[in-house]
Amino acid sequence: MNQFFFKRYFRRIAICLFLLFSFYVSHSASLLIQMDDSQKNHLKAYGIAFWTLEKDYEIQWLLNYRGGSFLLPFQKEIQQECQIRGVSFSVLSDASCQQILSKIASEEENMDAVKLEKVPLIAVYSPKGKKPWDDAVTMALTYAEIPYDVIYDDEVMTGKLSKYDWLHLHHEDFTGQFGKFYASYRHMKWYKDGVQTNLEVANRYGFSKVSDLKKAIVGKIRNFIDAGGFLFAMCSATDTFDIALSAGNHDICASVFDGDPMESDVQSHLHYDNTLAFQNFTIETNPNVYEFSDIDVTLSRKLKPEEDYFTLFEFSAKWDPVPCMLCQNHKNMIKGFMGQTTAFKHDLIKPGVLIMGENKSAGEARYIHGNIGKGTWTFYGGHDPEDYQHLVGDSPTDLNLHKNSAGYRLILNNVLFPAAKKKKRKT
Repeated sequence: MNQFFFKRYFRRIAICLFLLFSFYVSHSASLLIQMDDSQKNHLKAYGIAFWTLEKDYEIQWLLNYRGGSFLLPFQKEIQQECQIRGVSFSVLSDASCQQILSKIASEEENMDAVKLEKVPLIAVYSPKGKKPWDDAVTMALTYAEIPYDVIYDDEVMTGKLSKYDWLHLHHEDFTGQFGKFYASYRHMKWYKDGVQTNLEVANRYGFSKVSDLKKAIVGKIRNFIDAGGFLFAMCSATDTFDIALSAGNHDICASVFDGDPMESDVQSHLHYDNTLAFQNFTIETNPNVYEFSDIDVTLSRKLKPEEDYFTLFEFSAKWDPVPCMLCQNHKNMIKGFMGQTTAFKHDLIKPGVLIMGENKSAGEARYIHGNIGKGTWTFYGGHDPEDYQHLVGDSPTDLNLHKNSAGYRLILNNVLFPAAKKKKRKT
């Protein structure tokens, strides 16, 4: 008798709890994807935001609120997708949602709510034969389940770049020196194949040298930014892009790369007015040195791995929403990581460039941003935020082991940034 009574009692309790939960959900306005330390998978959370945009739901990016959280409408399919991908979320009542938004809107708080309103079309400029683990951005996009297209020289030269909103430059060498791998890898088949393939593409477009093709490529990419595109680059794609822009029609390649000597006194022919980020740099003319110029600090830095960190700047969410979006994170100190281009010397950065992350004591800028025409560009030093010194042939990084990577979050901030409704800077 007692057993029967308790079964009925607990059944009634379960029904009441179910009805209470159903009532709560029916009166809930939003899902909050928190991006502070309580988030189980920060990287997948960006994929949820992108997926939600694709479904034509409205999203608000809550700048500086709990690590840059996302506020989404309460929809069962969004809730289920979060659960499938292992992304933490909270269900908010209408009253709780309004309380958060009121707090964010307060002039006393360095916070703001930015509406995400479009799905950006994403392209990665990369040789077709490269593997996803050769580049941190393609790994991040793949892991977060954000769709992208791979394009390369043919697509750029035939005008297909204009259909995209956001472009990432794979770790490319835009100087035409084949990554400066000559000293160590010139006898390797992959190196010889790469040289031959690039030369065939150059010839197809009427260029006798790969360096001349790459100069045409950087010119078209600069036009893409000027017309309103968003550019993101890491590692050697950052400084070699500017070096190629500065060289113009001058030959800066040694004969081992293009079959003839570089111009005499080539340094004096560099035009820094043409570059995006850097000025007054000196190029490395020795083909056996694995470096492009003195912009990069890799060969001169003294930092030990355990001391290698950089600090993100804090920007005003209401007055400077663009850099604020790009710096959203659950950590202020980011672990350093190396690359062919690891970081940028402070004194070679143009005055108008915004430094968003730096190791001030070492004189290194790691994360910088600027505007050209109607568009923007962002340069991020280093190769892989979770592989301190990635070498040719190293195994790929498993992002399942780095779900909460603060360094990778900076990449994904840039991916989502073009989706934001741009507010005019307050004056």
